[in-house]
Formats: sequence, structure tokens, C-alpha cells
Amino acid sequence: MAMLLTTSGGASFSVALPEEQATLRLMVDIASAVEPGDLITLSGDLGAGKTTFARAMIRYLAGDETIEVPSPTFTLMQTYELPRFPLVHADLYRLSGAAELAELGFDDMPEGAVVLLEWPDRAAGFLPADRIDIALTLAPKLKLEFRHARVTGYGSFAPRVERIAAVRQFIAETGYSEATRRRLVGDASTRSYDRLTLGDKHDILMNSPRRPDGPPVRDGQPYSAAAHLAESVVPFVAMAKGLREQGLSTPQIYHADLAQGLLIIEDFGDERVVEGDPPAPIKERYEAAVDVLLSLHGRRLPELLPVAPNVQHQIPYYDMDAFLIEADLLLDWYLPRLDAAPTAEARARFQSLWREALQPAIDSPPTWVLRDYHSPNLIWLPKRNDLRRVGLLDFQDAVMGPTAYDLASLLQDARIDVPEKIEIELLGRYVRRRRGVEADFDGPGFIKTYVTLAAQRASKILGIFARLDLRDGKPQYLRHMPRVWAYLQRSLEHPSLAPLNEWYSEHVPKLREI
Repeated sequence: MAMLLTTSGGASFSVALPEEQATLRLMVDIASAVEPGDLITLSGDLGAGKTTFARAMIRYLAGDETIEVPSPTFTLMQTYELPRFPLVHADLYRLSGAAELAELGFDDMPEGAVVLLEWPDRAAGFLPADRIDIALTLAPKLKLEFRHARVTGYGSFAPRVERIAAVRQFIAETGYSEATRRRLVGDASTRSYDRLTLGDKHDILMNSPRRPDGPPVRDGQPYSAAAHLAESVVPFVAMAKGLREQGLSTPQIYHADLAQGLLIIEDFGDERVVEGDPPAPIKERYEAAVDVLLSLHGRRLPELLPVAPNVQHQIPYYDMDAFLIEADLLLDWYLPRLDAAPTAEARARFQSLWREALQPAIDSPPTWVLRDYHSPNLIWLPKRNDLRRVGLLDFQDAVMGPTAYDLASLLQDARIDVPEKIEIELLGRYVRRRRGVEADFDGPGFIKTYVTLAAQRASKILGIFARLDLRDGKPQYLRHMPRVWAYLQRSLEHPSLAPLNEWYSEHVPKLREI
């Protein structure tokens, strides 16, 4: 692959494709970076394989190699409903000019549709400034199937193309160029995960670009800084090693480019701590997950972790500012969604009540808070023993904070229903076992902290899900809101939270509505 170039259009790289497999690998590299609403144009020589490239990409994104993908040369447009987004495959070869574009119905495409557009030169001057172009050219002097490809990112897509080039280089340098690559279902973050299969070996490519600073939201800081969210893969590497040293299961890290945010890590598989449709907790596995927390919370854990030579990670503290800016997401995103934006007076009262409620939690002895300790991030490893049967993922945002937080995250899982009976049983399991080894353990005080942090977390999540819908165009998270509200209401009913319960009752009258 040639060196990445900066062009007048943005960023570009070229690659030689000596055989079909090389072309398919380039297709996968690009398809793995595709997001809803993207425009990808296919240009180049007649007969260079643009339709073949598009057909392979559609089948890859569909997860179905048998799907029928006819050439749109005569129909001009074909629409596919794929798992992550609709996709429109269009071919402008038969158009005599850009004036005919309006007749194709581009203005009526499904929301969030990805567009694969062949022969974009027919629409010269009318293409959006932000797009990826793949130019395929023949090389008949070399051999019939040889192609050259030039991938260019225009406008805001330039960094995307730079990232594709960086990932390709990382995969090549780590010996996975021949591996098949399949994107895994992602989370709500900018990270993505691909399963790499090379013979009988399975590993995971973790693609975690450095988090860009958002606009300042408090004291000149962006939200991510105020909430102590990881800005690179360094915290992930540090916590993975630290948790393994505590006898727990985290993915081994086989290759790492810390600067680029690229890791190849151990594949834990797909066996979860939940089962069924809709998924429900497997009690034995949830008990093991509670015991993992008990194991951590019974130890004195370091705040400074080694990462690499001359590189260390200081685990930040879950301080009052971080808790409050998270709770404020309810005010900033969820309530405006219901046309119920709070007044300045109501906002001030909200923050005052939360300060008072959270102070005992902040004053409690700190431990590692993994922060997203819930079913999507727990893998069941039946061939391992004891606590190591619970495989841990997604701990890069870990902080030093109150022990009750991760337990609340587990037992009030935003994505699955945890029956109240199971929540109470497992909460009791935790309290009894802590009391059994710590004579001075304050059970009632812990439960008070638990419901406080559960309510704070539910408030944050309602705000995050609203933000994902309104700002990021990801409405799929809205279906979880009734569950999160039920958890919130359950926690607010604790007598210690009566003042907050009164505020929510007054200012969030339509919280159940989606």
C-alpha cells in the first residue's frame, strides 16, 4: 500500500490489488468503516469491477453471501434493508447528464441510507462535499485480474480514509492480512470491534480512535474530560493488566499501537450471562458477577497502573463534578426532548439535591469502579474456574469511586429486564458476604448509597439515550427508556431520596412517554 497522501480533495491512499482476494480485503476494510448516511462513490475504468465491488460490499454488510444483488445499470437504483441501515445501490452510467438526477428519487431515500454510487462523474458538480471515492483501474500489462485502487476521502470523510489506511497498515504489520474480518455489534461509542479469523485462530481487532474534545460544557472542559472518560486506549491496556493481576479474566492484548488506538486482543466468544428472547439474567452467572465485585471490593487496589515502559495510567477519581455533569444529561437532553426543559431555578435545585445525596457516596472508601459493568460487557467462560468464568470487557472508563456503583450497574441493567426479586436477592448476597468478612460493614448505609447511585445512573442513561437519538441519529436506544425509568422510579422510592423523588415528580411528568 502506498503512503497516505494529502490531496486537494482531502486524504487518499493507493493500493495494488493483484487478485480477487486482495480486492475483497479492501472492500472489507472500507465496509467496516461505513456508517449510516455515508456516500461511497465507485469510479474508474469501464470493466474494472465496480459493480462486483459493490455487490461484495452489500453482501458483506448484509451478512448474507447468498443475497441477490443485480446490477442497477438498467433499474438505476436498488434499495436493500440491511441490519444496520438501508443501502441504496445506484448506477449513473446511462444518465446523459446531472439534470436527470432529480428523476431518480435521491430526495426520497430512506433516512440514514448508505449510498453506493457507480459512475459518479455523471453527477459532476452535484455530489456532496463529504464522501469516499474508490477509483478502480485496470492493469492489463500485468495480468487480467490485476487492479489498482485509489481511495479518497473528501471533506469530512478525509479522517475516515486516514483511519482506514492506518487500520490496514496495523493489520498488515501484525500478520493478519490474510484473516477474514467481520464487524461485531458495537456499542454507543466511537469504538468498533471486528473478529479476525485466521485458520482456527480467532482474535478481536479493537479500533478505538482518540476521543476528540467536544465543546466546553463546564469550566472550559468538554463533557468527556469533566466526566473522566478515557481519551485513548491507554486506560484499557492498564485496566486489562491490572484486573488480570487480581485474578480476573480480561482479554490478553497481543498487539498494540497506543498512538493510533488499535489493539488485537483475545476473543472471549459470544456466550453471555443472559439467555432467551428477550434476554433475561442467568442467575448463576449473575451470582458469579456479583462475586467478582466482592473480590475486588475486599482488596486495597492501586491508583497508578503500569502500561508500557515509561507509560503509566493514573485512575481518576469519581468526583462530585463528574457525578453531577452525568446527572445533568437528564436536564440537557431528555427533558428538552419532552418539551419540559427546566427553569434555571429548577436546575439549581436539582443540582443541590444531588450534591447532598451523593456526598456520602463520595466520602466512602474508594475502589475500582469499572463503570459499565453490565450484561453486554460480561462474557461467560465456562472452561475457566471460579471468578475467572466471568470475562470482563469495556472497562477503559474505570475510576476510583464507591463500591455500590458497579453493583447498581449490574442489577439495574439498562438493556435487559432484571426482575426486582433477583435484584433484591443479589443485593442481599453482596451485603451478607461483605458483612461476613468486614465486621464494621454498614449494610443499611451501603443500600442507601446503592439506591442513590442507581438513581444517578438511570438519570444519566436517560440523557445519553436521548442524546444518541437527537444528536447522533441512533433512535434504537429509545426502546430501553421505559425500563430505565422503571429502575429510576424503584430507586427514588427509597426514603432517603424523598426530596429528589419530589423534584422528579414535579419536573418530569411525562418521563414514561417515548
